[in-house]
Amino acid sequence: MHALGQRARQASRLMASAGRGKKDAALMAIATKLESSSTALRLANEKDLAAAKDNGLEAALIDRLVLSDAGIAAMAEGCRQVAALPDPIGEVSDMSYRPSGIQVGKMRVPLGVIGIIYESRPNVTIDAAILCLKSGNATILRGGSEAIHSNMAIAQCIADGLAEVGLPLDAVQVVETTDRAAVGQLISMPDYVDVIIPRGGKGLIERITRDASVPVIKHLDGICHVYIDQNADLEKAFDIALNSKTHRYGVCNAMETLLVHQDVAKQILPRLCQAYTDVGVELRGCVQTQAIVPMHAAIDEDWDTEYLAAILAIKVVSDFDQAIQHIAEHSSGHTESIVTESYTTSRAFIQQVDSSSVIVNASTRFADGFEYGLGAEIGISTDKLHARGPVGLEGLTSQKYIVYGDGHIRQ
Repeated sequence: MHALGQRARQASRLMASAGRGKKDAALMAIATKLESSSTALRLANEKDLAAAKDNGLEAALIDRLVLSDAGIAAMAEGCRQVAALPDPIGEVSDMSYRPSGIQVGKMRVPLGVIGIIYESRPNVTIDAAILCLKSGNATILRGGSEAIHSNMAIAQCIADGLAEVGLPLDAVQVVETTDRAAVGQLISMPDYVDVIIPRGGKGLIERITRDASVPVIKHLDGICHVYIDQNADLEKAFDIALNSKTHRYGVCNAMETLLVHQDVAKQILPRLCQAYTDVGVELRGCVQTQAIVPMHAAIDEDWDTEYLAAILAIKVVSDFDQAIQHIAEHSSGHTESIVTESYTTSRAFIQQVDSSSVIVNASTRFADGFEYGLGAEIGISTDKLHARGPVGLEGLTSQKYIVYGDGHIRQ
């Protein structure tokens, strides 16, 4: 692992000065290599699938492992889409002359070496690699042992693409060992690794956060809320609340708790709860909610649970302040949405809710890098430093001050 780190550090210095043309050419070459290697990729993936079945992996985890022709095509298209994105590196901003005569500004630069630890999905290997390449970083990728053959086959395509345009092969390194000790090493090499990004279940992220001596960009939970205000358009509220929960269940930006103002609860909840029931969502409500629609009683832990499943907690609140208080106490800081026609109330919600995404009159499912116009994302951060919300290319960079003088000395 230290040897990987040393090579990554050296490669990061070369990547920091690589021009956009070369980086984009590498991404296009990787896309072509993925397409021409589809047979080899599927064969490698079949080894992982066979091992997963032999080891008794759950069906949902096996499904995440599958690398189909459509999936390979999507990875190649992802390369081309990232190549088309603007390059943030070298962007200069806020240049100004100081009274001393010097000119001061900021330049956007790569973070350096990014360690990415993830589970199951082979496509994360290519997603992470291309975002790090475009942003001028080197990366060390440690995927789950269940996808080792798929990840190594993808890594070969990346290496071939880098070699074709003359970029350092060590700019993207996939950890070949499945030994879990490699993770412990990766997260404790601050001399070689500048930041760690974990992608996976809560257990993985908690372990990384607890044990890392390298800064971590992460989110633990996606306990997201939708609040239907007393001034909501109830048709909008119905569509937003239904979509926020049922569009996809196992994603971090799905709503887990619905808050409804008492003045509109009797109007909206019967219809909305019937719609949830029709698609198989289990409902758990507070006492006031149960008085309107019979359902399971919500217990204290329901307000603090990321279900990632067809389960929804519902609470009737007396006013805006109670909704804000509930979110403050139980939110994971990921995404919250308000449905209201009151500009004043929406402004207060945006100002008072302390989450990485705060939404007015739209589904929580929009909390996504692609939907925000970032082109692609490597994950979502609920941290306040260094990046917050969907982490795209700019989130994988930092800024340094640059100063121009002409023989100036400080008096």
